[in-house]
Amino acid sequence: MDKYTKKAVFSNLKKYDFIAGEDDFIEVTEWKNGEGFDVDIVGKLSTRFQLTWGEYTALKKLVKKLES
Repeated sequence: MDKYTKKAVFSNLKKYDFIAGEDDFIEVTEWKNGEGFDVDIVGKLSTRFQLTWGEYTALKKLVKKLES
């Protein structure tokens, strides 16, 4: 059994999303093994998902393609 501190970042969603409420937020937490991360979004469309760093790279490329 290991006890450890998690590496995470947190932000209020109001400044990024026009439908977000005052208390809505997003938090990204890196996995202990460093192979990926969890994303928690709490708000009108609350969701939680997990990605490996490879999946994240693919997602970024696909979103960039959508924007062009």
